[in-house]
Amino acid sequence: MDIPVAPAIEGATHLHSGKVRDLYTLDSGPYAGNLLMVASDRISAFDYVLEPGIPDKGEILTRMSLWWFDQLDVPHHIVSTDVPEQVRGRAVVCEPLEMFPVECVARGYLTGSGLLDYRATGEVCGVALPDGLEDGSRLPQPIFTPATKADLGDHDENVSYEAVVASVGAEDAAALRELTLEIYARAEAIARERGIILADTKFEFGRRPSGEIVLADEVLTPDSSRFWPADAWHPGSPQPSYDKQIVRNWLTSAESGWDRSGPPPVLSAEVVELTRAKYVEAFERLTGTSFR
Repeated sequence: MDIPVAPAIEGATHLHSGKVRDLYTLDSGPYAGNLLMVASDRISAFDYVLEPGIPDKGEILTRMSLWWFDQLDVPHHIVSTDVPEQVRGRAVVCEPLEMFPVECVARGYLTGSGLLDYRATGEVCGVALPDGLEDGSRLPQPIFTPATKADLGDHDENVSYEAVVASVGAEDAAALRELTLEIYARAEAIARERGIILADTKFEFGRRPSGEIVLADEVLTPDSSRFWPADAWHPGSPQPSYDKQIVRNWLTSAESGWDRSGPPPVLSAEVVELTRAKYVEAFERLTGTSFR
């Protein structure tokens, strides 16, 4: 996967770029030694970064994550929002952590890769589920369904809890599972009050030098979560959602002309605008504030 070259930022050294975010270390100023995490407007699907980006997406993701960190009241990695003017509104200063090599996924509803696993085995990540569940079914209780952190361009893969134990040890695995389900429960209740179902979400955690495990990266955005309008929820078919499903649907439609044998086509102006509108709507419904 080709990632656009990250912009140079005065007083910062570029470390890494992912599908959406660019990471720098701050070399000078009051936050020297900390990290600068910048959310771009890039959007990806099927392991490709697409063109063009979605206007305002980076700012929406950043502001939504900050709102959630405030709501959740859990230890996290944010140090400051006092960032260089060049990336103001779409970046945060955060502390360097020893990151855990696992995607901590909580599912309250059955869909996506979890649905595929369930149909094949009756389980998701080794967790047995009742018979008769459909796409969009609410689970008897939320479950922890971890995944590997794939290299750029590869797929994350669902793994069992035992695989997490083997990777990080029993004590840390138990802590990650407990934190994931605890934070999901809080967030699910907050979203439900606002008419939104939090079907599933992915968290990342890191460890401070003190040993404390804290929430890191983005949190509870349309890029890392499935948000569904509660008044339209109807198990048995794919749910309308506040994320980039519009992009995926267009790419796999006859209209795009893409046969997945090479790089995807440029997104249509209509798809770009509809996707932006979904991200804005998710932000505004959750936070109760206007994006602009």
